[in-house]
Amino acid sequence: MSGDERTSAPAPAFVGMPAFPEAARKAVGDTTLRANLRHATRTIRDKRARAVAELDDWAALREAGKRIKDETLRHLDAHLLRLEEAVTAAGGTVHWAQDAAEANRIVTDLVRATGEREVVKVKSMATQEIGLNEHLEAEGIAAYETDLAELIVQLGEDRPSHILVPAIHRNRGEIRDIFRERMGSWGRPAPEGLSDAPAELAEAARLHLREKFLRAKVGISGANFMVAETGTLVVVESEGNGRMCLTLPETLISVVGIEKVVPTWRDLEVFLQTLPRSSTAERMNPYTSTWTGTTGGDGPDAFHLVLLDNGRTTALADEVGRQALRCIRCSACLNVCPVYERAGGHAYGSVYPGPIGAILTPQLRGTAGGVDASLPYASSLCGACYEVCPVAIDIPEVLVHLRGKVADRGGHRLERAAVKASAWVLDHPGVLAAGERLASRTRALHPRRAPGPGVRRWTESRDLPEMPAEPFRDWWRKNRT
Repeated sequence: MSGDERTSAPAPAFVGMPAFPEAARKAVGDTTLRANLRHATRTIRDKRARAVAELDDWAALREAGKRIKDETLRHLDAHLLRLEEAVTAAGGTVHWAQDAAEANRIVTDLVRATGEREVVKVKSMATQEIGLNEHLEAEGIAAYETDLAELIVQLGEDRPSHILVPAIHRNRGEIRDIFRERMGSWGRPAPEGLSDAPAELAEAARLHLREKFLRAKVGISGANFMVAETGTLVVVESEGNGRMCLTLPETLISVVGIEKVVPTWRDLEVFLQTLPRSSTAERMNPYTSTWTGTTGGDGPDAFHLVLLDNGRTTALADEVGRQALRCIRCSACLNVCPVYERAGGHAYGSVYPGPIGAILTPQLRGTAGGVDASLPYASSLCGACYEVCPVAIDIPEVLVHLRGKVADRGGHRLERAAVKASAWVLDHPGVLAAGERLASRTRALHPRRAPGPGVRRWTESRDLPEMPAEPFRDWWRKNRT
């Protein structure tokens, strides 16, 4: 069954989410949300532009990243088997998960085998994608997010709205209120008199999380990269919370998408230059944590790697769409996107918002659902996302490609009929010329806006172009021949 024919989504949409146009219409009316997004995205993208401009070879690094990713995807099966062999040789255990349900089941069984009922988590898009926290909660296991932004989202019973900064839609006052009201029910309460000063908010989070780090016996992570030649996993971060999760627990479980593998350490060198500058506008990220299997007396005693497919092989089979699997989750495309800046991440109905989410989510979940079918249209096709992508994903190309798939499913019938009719007319110059002359002679009768409910919504804010007195071809014939 193809990805577009799937009826059961392997990566579920946010519960109750409407299609993008409806969700975006509501979001743009939230003035606080728009102000938060505008300030944050403009600040991040300006800093990124300065950081990238420092490198004379940025274009070469971008091309190198693209080629490494493409070559890896072409031979993904071989690299994954090499990775499995290396992880196993280093004392780890590899599990293969075809979909979200299987991955959740594997992780739950591994946690239960330890006898524990709580885990600490590194920020992970893959575990959000499969709904791991919700699954663990249903099984009586508490999962505590330790990334500051993810902690804010979790305490506020909210959803992430940005790949890099999940709580970008919240301002400092809102975060203070969440900490005051919710921290006590999750663990150590917020200090008395907590203000919205960044230093005080960070300190409150540090004290709250420290108890969990020191108590937890099981850690769960994702990974930014996996190095096939050594079986090494890599997490890059800014806070150090991830390193606490990766080193203190007795058991570490990493859930990672199969596309995150790179063949060698030398390949990793490219991405450790492009990822920090594209995401946090830093020359080098503050923390780069790497681990290879297990080592007695140093770090976790048991390491499990869950390799997640969940629609990725379906995307890999699409010659145009597979380039979305190059993504290194830097979020640069979100910060330059005019649609994301106004609508926010929640409108996309997925843990992958913005331009990359508009092409990745429909490939992972298929386009049968209303949310997923609408995502390829959540773009102005301005191309800003492609210009900043550090691995040169041509997002506009994939968007148009996916729009074609949606149309082929039977939607947009009027548009398809109009395109077919136009193609026939353009193939017959005589018919085209006769139509142009007829349109010019009857121009006084033309309405200013197109009639009919099917097109009126599109023309509510657009006047039809005024028809000239004569076709251009007739004017040219009289004046230039």
